[in-house]
Amino acid sequence: MDVAEYLKKRFPSIELVPSIYNQWDIGIHFSLGTEIYQFKENGGLNLERFRVVYKQAFTIFNELFEREDNLLLVTNIYKHKNQKQQTKKLKVYQPFLKCKNALKRIQVRTYPYPFESDEAKDYERQQFSLLCKREDIRMNELLKAACNEDFPLKPKLGEDFIHYPDVFFVNTTKDIIFFVYDDRGCEVIAREADRIRSLYENYYDWVEEVDRKKIEEGLGRPGMK
Repeated sequence: MDVAEYLKKRFPSIELVPSIYNQWDIGIHFSLGTEIYQFKENGGLNLERFRVVYKQAFTIFNELFEREDNLLLVTNIYKHKNQKQQTKKLKVYQPFLKCKNALKRIQVRTYPYPFESDEAKDYERQQFSLLCKREDIRMNELLKAACNEDFPLKPKLGEDFIHYPDVFFVNTTKDIIFFVYDDRGCEVIAREADRIRSLYENYYDWVEEVDRKKIEEGLGRPGMK
C-alpha cells in the first residue's frame, strides 16, 4: 500500500510529520507521565516516570489497534542528502520486526526536508513504510523506543541522524493515525469521530485542560465532561 495514495484518499490534508493533531479537526492530544519529573533529585533518571509513560502509550495503542487490523508502519528519517540511502532502514526496522523477510517489503520515498532551516536545501526526509499486522512487530519495544527519544535509554531507533526518527502507526482498517512524539505525549487522529470518542472519555485525565475544547469540538460533543 502506498502511503501517499492512502493519505490522499482518507486524510487529504495530512502530511506525516510531527503535529498531525494540528493538521486535522478530529483528534486527541494526550500528555504522558504528567506530574512525574524525568529526573530524580540526585540527577539520575526517574525510571518510574518512564514505566508510567510506556504503560500509557501501550494502553492507547491497544485501544486503537486490534489483532486483525491492517497496520501501515511509517517511519521518517531526516538526513543529509549525501548520506547513504538504503542502509538506514535496518537500524530503524530490523530490531523490531519478528520476521526479517519483511524488510524486503519495505517501501521508501524521498521528500523535501519539512522543517524551517537555513540549510534545509541540504537535507531531506526519507520515508519508509511497511504494511503488516501488529503481531508482526515487537510493538512494546518499538513504542518504548519512540518514548526514549531524548534520553540514554534502550531501545532506540538509531542515533546517527540529524533528528530522531518519527514513527507513525496508521490503522488503515479503521482510518486512525497514532504518533508518539517522545516521552511527553502522543497524538491520535481519525477520519470519523466515533472511532476515538470512547478513547477520549476513557482517558480524559491524560488530556491537558488547554486541549479539551478543541478536542471536544472535533469529536462533535462540546462539553462532554
